[in-house]
Amino acid sequence: MISLSQNLRLEQRLTPQQILLSTLLQLPLLSLEQKIKSELEINPVLEEGEDEEINQEEIIENTAEEDEEIAEDLELIDNNNSKDDEYDRKELEEAQKDNDLENFLNDEDSYEIRIPRDKNKEEYDRPEKSVPSLQEHLLEQLYMLPLNDKEYTIGEYLIWNIRDDGYLDQSLSLDNVTEIFETDMDTVEKTLKNIQTLNPTGVGSRNLKECLIVQMEEQDNPNPIALAILNDHFENFKNKRYEKIIDSSQISKEQLQEGIGQIIKLNPKPGEGLFDTLSNYIVPDFMVEKVDDKFIVNLNDWNVPPLRISSTYKKMLFDKKGTDKETRKYIRKKVESARWFISSIYQRKMTMLKVMEAIIHKQYDFFDKGPEYINPLIMREIAEIIEMDISTVSRVANGKYVQMDYGVYELKYFFNERIETEDGEEISTLKIKNRIKEIIERESSKKPFSDDKISVLLKEEGFPIARRTVAKYREQLQIPVARLRRGI
Repeated sequence: MISLSQNLRLEQRLTPQQILLSTLLQLPLLSLEQKIKSELEINPVLEEGEDEEINQEEIIENTAEEDEEIAEDLELIDNNNSKDDEYDRKELEEAQKDNDLENFLNDEDSYEIRIPRDKNKEEYDRPEKSVPSLQEHLLEQLYMLPLNDKEYTIGEYLIWNIRDDGYLDQSLSLDNVTEIFETDMDTVEKTLKNIQTLNPTGVGSRNLKECLIVQMEEQDNPNPIALAILNDHFENFKNKRYEKIIDSSQISKEQLQEGIGQIIKLNPKPGEGLFDTLSNYIVPDFMVEKVDDKFIVNLNDWNVPPLRISSTYKKMLFDKKGTDKETRKYIRKKVESARWFISSIYQRKMTMLKVMEAIIHKQYDFFDKGPEYINPLIMREIAEIIEMDISTVSRVANGKYVQMDYGVYELKYFFNERIETEDGEEISTLKIKNRIKEIIERESSKKPFSDDKISVLLKEEGFPIARRTVAKYREQLQIPVARLRRGI
């Protein structure tokens, strides 16, 4: 049975332009440059360069004449009221849409397509130093070892299964290697031992213990106590249970200290540092400088090219006689997409500048006096200042950096919770974290402070912080518990 019903519901719908702008806001500078390059490749209508002037008078005159003809034809069809004229009406309405788009493109005040850029800065491609990968470095040394053909083949396979940190991939089983190459375990173990003696020493180890032992054994005069600690007391050493090591090894405290001193000189991650094929550089999105007691914000967008809609495709769109209908339909679709993209790039710039200026307003003491003067701040406060949604502020802050006199900071650094002191003053949680870090740095290595003790010290200074909160902040600072901070 067919029935009709009405219901009321609230929906939120995003236009393609809003989705595009939201996507661009989330992108940091380098990702934005890649996005623009990708869009230039996809959309033939979009191109780099300042907008060019075309013969506006001729276009306006032709468009006005065509508008009059279209209006007259539509009036005749309405008076006729024939069903046979429905197809003609659709044709004329389509032509009217074309003229509306052309008028929009010719309206200089309709949307902003020129993005201000610093013309004084030179554009250049920074040459990158060619650095061999860890695997290439090891293979070059492997071929210099006196091995047979099968051992070379096994060695190549093992090297290509070494992670970037220098350790053998945990998913690789040496039993599987023996089956793949139809050999015995002794041959595989021998080949792996040879790899572990290559530079950097310890590479290809299966765990930290093996890595440190290999490095110690490769020394000219290895410390026997250090070797004994690694071979026989590694778990106690790892958990800093020094008394147990002294009791079971029957060595003095000074001998233990000397042995541990040799161990801590070893490299726990032999693959890191020298053989990174890719280095992650922080490229700040904002530049803030103080000029005459006023902070000036600039976007670091000198490498973002100006964008325009191709004049060639504009002329093809305007040329109704020389361009067929399907081509003009395709061009119109691409022009719309290019116009949205250019407009979104400009809106992104304006929104980011508003957010950064609002952050400076709320964190003026930080920018003026230094990091220790940071104030409590939440994203809602910035959203209220710029009269935008909190999600917009979150997108701007995500993965963006600002360069200033005190260094480079992530925008998320400026947003932090607040804690009220016993005097009723609101302070930033970052100040509490810094104070915890200072207390731990000044503690005695023989008797480090527990989380309870740190909580008591903070309460004495007027900060009502519970032990669990201290533990949470300590973990966020990546500081180990008191037992693991203890020295000999």
